[in-house]
Amino acid sequence: MHHQIEFFYFIGSTYSYLSVTRAESLAAQAGIALKWRPFSVRTLMREQNNVPFATKPIKMKYMWRDLERRAAKFGIPFDGIPPYPVDSNELANLVATLAVREGWCKAFTQAAYRTWFLQKQDPGTPESLRSILEEIGREADACLAQAADEQTRREYKASTDQARQLGLFGSPTFVVGDEAFWGDDRLEDAIAWCKAH
Repeated sequence: MHHQIEFFYFIGSTYSYLSVTRAESLAAQAGIALKWRPFSVRTLMREQNNVPFATKPIKMKYMWRDLERRAAKFGIPFDGIPPYPVDSNELANLVATLAVREGWCKAFTQAAYRTWFLQKQDPGTPESLRSILEEIGREADACLAQAADEQTRREYKASTDQARQLGLFGSPTFVVGDEAFWGDDRLEDAIAWCKAH
């Protein structure tokens, strides 16, 4: 594979559920490598005074219905509204950062989203994280300790810094070189751009 898309996402971003579920297979079909890039979209939203959905009930109602429609379109399970917001301490995202380093990010992130959207549990609690890590065959205590260490925090910050430099403001965002495509509904556009360039 000579082409690559960087997949910037945040566990806690609702629309990222769709992308986490479908992006890898679509990219692979197109001969494109998908590079998973967890980052702190909350940090960037605070810096940009970008108010989250949770403070906008009318927009949030639309979001859940839109997600339900899009999930049905792609055959992705959606069984009612999950808890929101989640991962208040960004622990799940730190584990995802560790998982990037060690090569099991896709498995972890998909399991975290199943926990959130299908089991209706916050994937960022220590209890949920232990269950998720055990489900994918990882040693929970060791992973949680490594996720909390300075190296992982530096890597998470570095990913967030890169997102800032690229001008990102939301999750999911697909990056091809210097071109950014925001939103799950831009995944196919990102793939087409990557193939053409």
